[in-house]
Amino acid sequence: MNHTTQVAIVGAGPSGLLLGELLSQAGIDNIVVEQRSPDYVLGRIRAGVLETVCVEALEQAGCAERLHREGLIHHGVELAFGGQRHRVNFEELIGKHVVVYGQTEVTRDLMDARKAAGRSTFYEADNASIHDIDGDNPKVRFVKDGETHEISARFVAGCDGFHGVSRRTVAERVRTFERVYPFGWLGILADVPPVTDELIYANSERGFALSSMRSKTRVRCYIQCSLDDKVEDWSDDRFWDEYLRRLPEEAAATTTTGPSIEKSIAPLRSFVTEPMRFGSLFLAGDAAHIVPPTGAKGLNLAASDVLYLARGITEFFRANSSEGIDAYSQRALSRIWKAERFSWWMTSLLHRFPDQGDFDRAIQRAELDYLVGSTAAKTALAENYVGLPMLA
Repeated sequence: MNHTTQVAIVGAGPSGLLLGELLSQAGIDNIVVEQRSPDYVLGRIRAGVLETVCVEALEQAGCAERLHREGLIHHGVELAFGGQRHRVNFEELIGKHVVVYGQTEVTRDLMDARKAAGRSTFYEADNASIHDIDGDNPKVRFVKDGETHEISARFVAGCDGFHGVSRRTVAERVRTFERVYPFGWLGILADVPPVTDELIYANSERGFALSSMRSKTRVRCYIQCSLDDKVEDWSDDRFWDEYLRRLPEEAAATTTTGPSIEKSIAPLRSFVTEPMRFGSLFLAGDAAHIVPPTGAKGLNLAASDVLYLARGITEFFRANSSEGIDAYSQRALSRIWKAERFSWWMTSLLHRFPDQGDFDRAIQRAELDYLVGSTAAKTALAENYVGLPMLA
């Protein structure tokens, strides 16, 4: 079966669905193809801290109503080390804030909007492949319910993640940059109230811990763990015991624990692909870059990629201008590398490394002391955490 559209989008995660809604708002036809089922996509537990840029993108897509109703505005974060807690107040430093709203909920809102509008989406599309990207008529082929489909488009947007077909299609044409960290994050989701109204990033002698949340009644908590650890090695009791040992006593004493409803281990890595455009194929989101979660940048970088790409494609069809798509890779990568730097810095500042000696730990502590005692340093953290501005 043959289909024709202006933009074929591979991947129905938040980046692909957001791009689809932004293009549709601009009157540009698009078809989304996704290997997995809708339930599988919604079952992915991911980040939940949204920058201003991400919120604005969802507003432009017409998908921010529930976010504004249910999202939690955070005016700062806490850094904990040496048994003490130190608050970094974003509003006082730069007059901005972040919003806590789970990536699952972002995806659900985008998915519901697409379904309500009757836009074309193929879930459980097997054996997807991308062809003819060096010309003006690229194609996406896949099998759905035993039938072969082919989408002819002017552009293809690869929003299908690190392991997707989009990145594999150009694997021999890219330059990659990577740093793999010697630890992972063990995270649990539990229906208990958070210990504070804002996130706590804790550096302890036992390793890193993060106190986060998805709502006023659901927490997402993490501890640094070995890459050799397995989820089944960690009972709920063992997790909570280790987690509480890494928090300052005051926070640990008032933490409510409870049974987990999800538990997983994520390895940490920094990864960037250059360039992000190959003829008529564009990479966006995790297909082009991965950041360690310490800086809360993954979903937010995907949103800025999509904004740049939607802007460029809209200019191409509406104004017959290729300036935006020609500049897409450079503009997106400029923001990506700054976020990669920030995420690397946060990771280096807060974790225990296997080869870390006494000197390294003393330097880490000195940097933390300097950070919480310097308005300039806290302002730099706030600017990066809330999100740097996009290029015009």
